[in-house]
Amino acid sequence: MTVSTVRTEVADLIAQFSTAPLDSVGESYLRLVGELWHEGVATDAAPPAVPLLVAELGRADAGRQGYLAVLLGLLAESEYPAAGGPLSRAVREGIDLYLGLLAGGAKDDPLTLALLYLLSHFPDDRDRILEAVAPLGLDADDLTRLDRNLRHLDPERPDLGRVWPSPSVWKLTEQEREYDRAWIRSLTPEQIATNWHNDTRTVLGYSGAKAYWAVRYGTPAAIGPEPESYDPPPAPELGLDAFGRHAGALRCSACRGRLSFEDDHVRCGACALRYPLARGILDLSEGVKETTFGVAGATDEATAGLLQKLAEMPSMGLYYEAVLRPAFLRIAGANWGDEVTPDAEDRYIAGRLAGVEGPVLDLAAGAGRWTEVVAGAVGADRLIALDMGLPMLTVLRGRLPEVPAVRASALQLPFEDASFAAVNCWNALQAFPDDAAEAITEMGRVLRPGGVLTMMTFLFDPDPVARHFQASHFFPSRPEGMLLFEREELRRWLADAGLKVRDMSGPGTFVFITAEREG
Repeated sequence: MTVSTVRTEVADLIAQFSTAPLDSVGESYLRLVGELWHEGVATDAAPPAVPLLVAELGRADAGRQGYLAVLLGLLAESEYPAAGGPLSRAVREGIDLYLGLLAGGAKDDPLTLALLYLLSHFPDDRDRILEAVAPLGLDADDLTRLDRNLRHLDPERPDLGRVWPSPSVWKLTEQEREYDRAWIRSLTPEQIATNWHNDTRTVLGYSGAKAYWAVRYGTPAAIGPEPESYDPPPAPELGLDAFGRHAGALRCSACRGRLSFEDDHVRCGACALRYPLARGILDLSEGVKETTFGVAGATDEATAGLLQKLAEMPSMGLYYEAVLRPAFLRIAGANWGDEVTPDAEDRYIAGRLAGVEGPVLDLAAGAGRWTEVVAGAVGADRLIALDMGLPMLTVLRGRLPEVPAVRASALQLPFEDASFAAVNCWNALQAFPDDAAEAITEMGRVLRPGGVLTMMTFLFDPDPVARHFQASHFFPSRPEGMLLFEREELRRWLADAGLKVRDMSGPGTFVFITAEREG
């Protein structure tokens, strides 16, 4: 196919997009996108199309201009992290137009958000762009995302992490900053560059997702106020009797032997491992051979090690609760309009677990926001929480001092088969997506026949542009990019685990699930 033929076909698609009725603009746009870009990669038709897109951006109505700005941003981004490639140079040729359009808008206009995403790809024009946006009075989150994307990596002073959903939300103590500096110092130059580029892609993914939702549906809902303090309440001690209520279910992580709860330790009678217990958190992720406890002070040393870990990044649990989780729901669940509220989640969990009889596990409980809901539905005395994140469990224990917590893996639950009348796994499955089937199998294993599973996670968006922005999030738990789910694979994994789906619903890309363990 010759270049002139390509230009003609693209010109026809642009014309169709520019004249499409309002109710079919999105469909026409995706046909144009599909001709020029696929899963983050520009097609051969893209280079000659860029001048046509820039020209159309200059004459289109405001509703369509936002779509075109997002597409130009996608084309520029397709060359990242290479700098100064032919596509990004061609897209940059329109920078006077982009800045001119920006000057005529307001900070929350969908077109403004789309232009901010587009302009984020031109760090060599940093000063000019920041000067142009100054009169808009951007909110701190939008401004600091733009500022971060317009920076080049300084290998001598790399600023890594703490950029998502925006740099402005991270108000770290000096202790926490030193924690960050320590892990950054341990990286090689190659690792520093990789982390920098992944941070950049992640911030671009958030900016792009916000812009694309806005041009389709309107200005996103405002973000709620941040809490005045991120200092978590102290995690109180908890008597062994609280764990003793679950002694029949708890098992050694190493050998699945029974555990005994004695005055100063938790011990596996089968393999002679002992586990540290402090502030109501039983750490079953790291056992210590019993022979070492013959040395005076060894038990105290193991517990002291757990207490030291509990003190690391103590604010993270509350950061997650107040800032990171709402932002994640916007990215993963397309919740930019706040259609799914915490109250709606509460009602779902409480309604599905009401009347459950028997012990209940809150799996991947995090900072305990939904553990509290489960406790209200079934009673705190029947509940045990599990998570791998100690900063999260610290907050959970401060919030729910009567609920015992276990640190262990969701992929190897330290519980006997058929131990629980219910398992709640809320907003967590996507945290270990490569092992989701294994985690669901474990949930099925520990549920009694007739036991109830309540779960919320997220689906990949069927829109390829929105899906790209979802996947363009490179969190420490999965540096390859975010992986979400398809509805049918969730159904298959649940069935394979002996779980019958009673409900699978939810708006946007949320999926709320209730399933029952078959006999």
